Amino acid sequence: MATVMKLLRTLAIAAVSLVFTNRAKAADVDFNRDVRPILTDNCHACHGPDENKRKGDLRLDVRAEAVAAGSIVPGKPEMSELLNRILAKDPDSVMPPPHTGKKLTAKQIETLRKWIAEGAKFEEHWAFVNPVRPAVPRLDAAFELRNPIDHFIAARLKSEGLAFSPPADKITLIRRVTLDLTGLPPTPAEVDAFLADQAPDAYEKVVDRLLASPHYGERMAVDWLDAARFADTHGYHIDSGRNMIPFRDYVIRSFNENKPFDRFTVEQLAGDLLPNASIEQKVASGFNRNHMINFEGGAIPAEYQTAYIIDRVNTTSTVWMGLTMGCAQCHDHKYDPLSQRDFYRMYAFFNNVPENGLDGSKGNAVPVLRVPTAEQEQQLAQLKEAITKAEAKLAGPFLEVDAAQAEWEKSPGAMRTQWNVATPLNSTSKGGATLKVLEDKSILASGKNPAQETYSVSFMSDTKTVSAIRIEALADNSLPAKGPGRGSNGNFVMTGVKLTLGSGAKSRVVKLKAASADYSQQDGGYDVASLLTNGPGWAVFPEVGKTHTAIFEFEEPVEVGDAELTIELQFNAKFAGHQIGRMRLASTDSLTPHSSAAPEAIRSILAIETRKRSPKQKADLQAFYRSTIWPEGRAASAELAMLRAEAAAVEKAFPNTMVMSEMAKPRDTHILIRGAYDKKGDKVTAGTPGALPPLAKDAPADRLALARWLISKEHPLTARVIVNRDWQRYFGTGLVKTSEDFGTQGEYPSHLELLDWLACDFRESGWDVKRLQRLIVTSATYRQSSRVTPELLAQDPENRLLARQSRLRLQAEFIRDQALATSGLLNREIGGRSVSPYQPQGIWSELTFRLDNKNFTAQIYEQGHGADLYRRTMYTFWKRTAPPPSLVTLDAPDREVCTVRRPRTNTPLQALVLLNDPTYVEASRKLAERLMNEAGPTKESRVTRAFRLCTGREPSERERTILIKLYDSQLIRYQKDRGAAVKLLAVGESPRDEKCDVAELAAWTMVASTIFNLDETVTRN
Repeated sequence: MATVMKLLRTLAIAAVSLVFTNRAKAADVDFNRDVRPILTDNCHACHGPDENKRKGDLRLDVRAEAVAAGSIVPGKPEMSELLNRILAKDPDSVMPPPHTGKKLTAKQIETLRKWIAEGAKFEEHWAFVNPVRPAVPRLDAAFELRNPIDHFIAARLKSEGLAFSPPADKITLIRRVTLDLTGLPPTPAEVDAFLADQAPDAYEKVVDRLLASPHYGERMAVDWLDAARFADTHGYHIDSGRNMIPFRDYVIRSFNENKPFDRFTVEQLAGDLLPNASIEQKVASGFNRNHMINFEGGAIPAEYQTAYIIDRVNTTSTVWMGLTMGCAQCHDHKYDPLSQRDFYRMYAFFNNVPENGLDGSKGNAVPVLRVPTAEQEQQLAQLKEAITKAEAKLAGPFLEVDAAQAEWEKSPGAMRTQWNVATPLNSTSKGGATLKVLEDKSILASGKNPAQETYSVSFMSDTKTVSAIRIEALADNSLPAKGPGRGSNGNFVMTGVKLTLGSGAKSRVVKLKAASADYSQQDGGYDVASLLTNGPGWAVFPEVGKTHTAIFEFEEPVEVGDAELTIELQFNAKFAGHQIGRMRLASTDSLTPHSSAAPEAIRSILAIETRKRSPKQKADLQAFYRSTIWPEGRAASAELAMLRAEAAAVEKAFPNTMVMSEMAKPRDTHILIRGAYDKKGDKVTAGTPGALPPLAKDAPADRLALARWLISKEHPLTARVIVNRDWQRYFGTGLVKTSEDFGTQGEYPSHLELLDWLACDFRESGWDVKRLQRLIVTSATYRQSSRVTPELLAQDPENRLLARQSRLRLQAEFIRDQALATSGLLNREIGGRSVSPYQPQGIWSELTFRLDNKNFTAQIYEQGHGADLYRRTMYTFWKRTAPPPSLVTLDAPDREVCTVRRPRTNTPLQALVLLNDPTYVEASRKLAERLMNEAGPTKESRVTRAFRLCTGREPSERERTILIKLYDSQLIRYQKDRGAAVKLLAVGESPRDEKCDVAELAAWTMVASTIFNLDETVTRN
């Protein structure tokens, strides 16, 4: 029976062969193009790379094994079990099995038969073979060829019996390339200038101007931010706010500066690991911190930390390699030569970030980097310049000062300042602490220790004149860590000091001119001198358990007579309960220029013979004298302290951004069984997939080595993947349609040789991004008309052969940008914070978490105002769980994961957005005002102006007539109902031009809205 069945199968194959033999002779079968897609779609799920899912121990992705099993007999299709099983009638024998729902077509069967008959040659998957620059095809002059791109396209067209479409007219061309390179429409003046320029390189000059525009970087950045999954919130259930604005600015700036793509790659994957990494390079590493982050209370930290690393592997493999590596997270890839071990070796590169599984409840999640805004950077630079000058002022050289210092050092001990310890008359605490006067006249605080406090101590001076007062903060065994402060660590932070002479109506404040201390905590500007400049104050930490002294000098000596002095010490720092615990006051009628004013360390230096002092001791003594004793130096020192405090305050206010960094001790990485975070298998080390070239020899297996591997000349994928996405930008579809998948399940390139030529050229040009864009948009292929004939549409409906240009609806962001630009509303500011334009109420309300909890940001949508409403759309605040609705309606992604190919849909909601969204209604009004104020008095001139602003061209007579009729009908309507006109014109926050008649303005608003909604307006032809 088996023999009979085999004979029947053989006869069936022969019959199919006979049918196809009578057809016109086809081209030779190409394994990668023709055969591999059939096998991967229908066979490899059960007979491919994944050994855990392999059936019958049969592999059809490896020629030797398929031949050894008899599935393929080269040269003998009738004896190949592969074809026998495909043609079997028995449901238990036929392949693919009926339950899969797969069945080969007659054409596919013939392809396999012919392939086997020709020897069943296997080839390595084209994408895993390093591209070699192919020769540019030579063609006759029948085609308009402007650069090598055209030679490859024309050769394919010729083989298909086709030719290029005529070039697009100049108006269409300038509008197309302006939108493609900047995301904004050309102005009528730019169109007119191009039309008037009859030079052979007129178009090339336009391209160069656009590539130099700062808006070029914005346009390019939009696609990269999709890939980088950039957003302004963390995602997941609370979806709180984050700040990754510096990363977005870095991307825009990089494209505008034409940063070579290899450097762009290294900085984003490993900028933090570069030697002497700059702030910009560290900011760039935020690429792989753009993933979602969770901080839900009931979540498991280890689970989410694993999710973050998996996201980095998937994003990196998609963006630079075009591989679906995530398919190997739980098992070997079913179609591509990527094992689960390969996946976790890539995982190991990203497993050393010192991050928390749950984080971000109050903003960015560690690790973070403080990055100044442009304004802060300028402010800090000015302060640092002033600090440098102030330091130089104190540094000298000053021969006279040095001579005075020598005399000061010789002063006898009897000339030391005489301090008179004050006897407290009255001691009070606003916060409720108990202040007790001890036998040594010191005051000890006990009892209540509130978050903030003020002490007031009154005393009488032993001298009739007072020129300075001294506070000694004393250690005491009753205080935490022996004090002298009441903080849990013995620290104190004084934030204010006020001295008053007299009481009641006759009291007056004593002005202080200088302050010095034997110890101050400098971090954050906590220096005693800052008390005189509204700075953070005087802090003592970690020198706890010791006595510390501060001296406050008066602006001029004060005659006190019999009046009492009251000193008020304020403690209002952010460190709760950090008050002085024990202190003693003293006053003096004069400060002699000697060591009594010096801290203990300086007095120790003075005790050493001059010739025996070390260079550091000499420098310390000179610095003290100049900043404390020398009158001019005291003023300069106070100024310096003030400047440093201001600089510290500016630096403290720097926003932070999330970046990558490495742990000192790397984590161990294990294969996760079935991808489960808590099911650890074999331990692995960082490495690249076995099917691709290895890392450079002797390179440490870190992210920097990975980044350099991706842009190495041996890597077969990166250059192809990037040029393919650039091609997709200009033609709607990449040369590889599946731009996210260059694996065996991805589509075979429509023009493989062109793809390889572009990849090699890009790589050999030094990864010059602008050069690549220029090459594409100056080609005759790009410049073609997008008009399509019925015959061409039937032969090539998706325009894969490129016998014409593609008509593409503008991306969501650029539809809005165009409306703002043509209406005159557009705010062209580059970079900076995200903004919140108009949005329907309640969009966030269903997702908001605990509105009363102020720890969670981005829970209530707060619409912006003024210029913020009209910034380019790429700066719109992006909440992952509720992305901008008008943009999502027009196919923008939610940015929860990496996206390198946006879908294109056509729905009624899109038309409703363009007709009713406040942005478009307001833009229509502002465009109407432009028409009434700039386009002349006639209806014809105004319609023409509107049409040119929105489409680049003048309307036809029929179009003009229709729009004028629309205006006339709307004018009658609004003249009858001026209330409706006023209501329409009230949409949006921009002021209405009161000089315009409301009925006329409303009618022109409806005309403008109609033009905004034309297919030609929202489409790039």
